[in-house]
Amino acid sequence: MGNKVERSLFNDVMVPCYSPLEMIPVKGQGSRVWDQDDNEYIDFAGGIAVSCLGHCHPAMVNAITEQASKIWHLSNVMTNEPALRLAKKLTELSFADKVFFANSGAEANEAALKLARRVAADKYGTDKSEIIAFKQGFHGRTFFTVTVGGQAAYSDGFGPKPGDVTHLDYNDIEAFKAHISDKTCAVMMEPLQGEGGIVSPTPEFAKAVRELCDQHNALLIFDEVQTGNGRTGTFYAYEGLGVTPDILSTAKSLGGGIPIGAMLTTDEFAPHLKVGTHGSTYGGNPLACAVAEAVVDIVSQPETLAGVAEREALFRDGLTKINDKYGIFSEIRGKGLLIGAALNEEWQGRAREVLVAAEKQGLMVLVAGANVVRFTPSLVIPKQDIEEGLARLDKAIASIV
Repeated sequence: MGNKVERSLFNDVMVPCYSPLEMIPVKGQGSRVWDQDDNEYIDFAGGIAVSCLGHCHPAMVNAITEQASKIWHLSNVMTNEPALRLAKKLTELSFADKVFFANSGAEANEAALKLARRVAADKYGTDKSEIIAFKQGFHGRTFFTVTVGGQAAYSDGFGPKPGDVTHLDYNDIEAFKAHISDKTCAVMMEPLQGEGGIVSPTPEFAKAVRELCDQHNALLIFDEVQTGNGRTGTFYAYEGLGVTPDILSTAKSLGGGIPIGAMLTTDEFAPHLKVGTHGSTYGGNPLACAVAEAVVDIVSQPETLAGVAEREALFRDGLTKINDKYGIFSEIRGKGLLIGAALNEEWQGRAREVLVAAEKQGLMVLVAGANVVRFTPSLVIPKQDIEEGLARLDKAIASIV
């Protein structure tokens, strides 16, 4: 294979902010992936909670093929049919009345934060500008969103950060109650922390955050970039919490692998982003929106959402059996198909070692920090692929115990 692209080329031509595995995938179908040497892998990673319908789902292939023969891009000088149809469906499936399209979760969060600041400035004045977020949170890699994210390792070292951002402990009601004030313009939180270790909020905490935001006229922003679009078993995770935000960001699974993000909000707050106050060249382009519409049509079906809970049960049962053999997990966290297997004290810092061992056994998994092995497979992954993937994980762990 004289034309084979070698993994070593990465080191020559790519900025070294990633450390990819040695194998290079070249083909995917459903929840299976093949590399350059035709080795097969079961995909429990889903492109970091993106490939919600697996690889090359017929509905997505049809949508992109049909739209590709029509029109790909316009600009925000005009609108387009796929964007309008998709926006309508997202409002019908959520609390929201209005949608802003972007290209990623970070961009959707940037729009959410800018909207919250603008609402506060318009209604209460510029002194109401504090944003409260939570330690170990993750909201993207733009300078604003990485500052709001609660992980200093990602935000330090780039000079002065955007100001008026406070980080509190997730699930600490008393600390939150003691800090929030009338100067707080917004609270941004994940309804289930993803990158920070797959940490669920207590129902009491989520309810208290909502109530205190109301008391202090602060907007509640839910970052559903990772939890949204069926990932936790409801179309958006806030439905399972029984707490409704004022602004919601969504991306990842929204496009099923095509880059797209969206900020959702209500008729009350949307008008504060007047013409010219925000925008995106590619946001809402017809190609991405056409694919996302096909994804939403399938993910929102009751049988798809019910299937998430069934698959979660299979994962939990299989991971528990593996743990009974090897004793490496302290707990299985998460909800739906956003699952984290937290390593116990003896295995601290070895999550990536599990990831690499799994790859050698033909299984793709993720980590969430150094101590949690993360699983975010397709929402429609065949049950036999779950069984086979867990068997490969068993072999991987056996190779490193």
